[in-house]
Amino acid sequence: MSYPLDPGFSLDFTDLRIVARGLTRPECVLALSDGTLVAAHGGAGYSLIDAHGRVEHTLIRQPAPRAYLPNGIAVAPDGRVLFADLGKDVGGIFAIDAAGNVEAILDSLDGQPLPPSNFVLVDGEQRLWFTVSTRKRPRTDAWNHRVADGFIGVVDARGARIVADGIGYTNEIAFSPDGQWLYVNETYNQRVSRFSLQPGAVLGAKEVMAEFDGADLPDGLTFDAHGGAWITCIGSNRLVVLRPDGNMQTVLSDTDTAYAEGLARKLREGALAQEDMKTAGHSRLGNISSLAFGGPQRRTAYLGCLLDDCIRAFESPVPGLAPAHWQRRVRSQPGGRLA
Repeated sequence: MSYPLDPGFSLDFTDLRIVARGLTRPECVLALSDGTLVAAHGGAGYSLIDAHGRVEHTLIRQPAPRAYLPNGIAVAPDGRVLFADLGKDVGGIFAIDAAGNVEAILDSLDGQPLPPSNFVLVDGEQRLWFTVSTRKRPRTDAWNHRVADGFIGVVDARGARIVADGIGYTNEIAFSPDGQWLYVNETYNQRVSRFSLQPGAVLGAKEVMAEFDGADLPDGLTFDAHGGAWITCIGSNRLVVLRPDGNMQTVLSDTDTAYAEGLARKLREGALAQEDMKTAGHSRLGNISSLAFGGPQRRTAYLGCLLDDCIRAFESPVPGLAPAHWQRRVRSQPGGRLA
């Protein structure tokens, strides 16, 4: 079957619309079948956006045990929101209920504190998958092509364990529509790779599916229903589709060329610093970091970002793949903080 996305399809920044403002570091955005969007909140919590654009924030109750930085988020089958904590020194996977109570789901592995953690999802079999980008301290020591010490882990009936290691800055993961592959973005190694998914949550050998250059730093990863992988790149602020035949298609680009050239040079030299990633230059996309398909027939694509306070959207010519959380609902309770 041929892939139905027109190879000439592309968007301009002016084709995007803003669906919600008043957010804080909405790095990860999820869409549910009832029209709700869920976004990570950099102030230690999450934000809900209803179908009318109304925003409500749920933050961890104070005093919290420590400072948290929610990065990737997931909706658990019980309605709680899970987040991967991208902390300064330690990470973990945590749950927040509607009252702002926080619970550790996994904060250590093999007797050691879990390093700062990047992404989390709960699949259709209720297995929890998570990623750790690097074991380096500080994390900026892994912002180059030389370090590959990130990993993918799983929590299931057998317990918590690492199922793939030696990954170059592990970021978002996503299952292919046929369920046979687990794809992963290797952000600062500038690759998209995949592993065959075998019984018992066992992963096969890694296969590199795409490589990037310049300032393309693959962050968000989402499949459409026909097998195309939609990849958001921070740094370059580009949205790229990895077509099933292996060809790459740029769908959206809002790149500050001078900034991107400097970023690419520092990446090659191993000299990237925190200050370099605190800006997107003059790009208006604010380092797009995730994409979620939602709306009727999952043809609306929502873009999360690192450096802006909003979620932008556009209409997609192809529908998104229904994620495992599509029919789940965030457990609600009155009293959330309104934007």
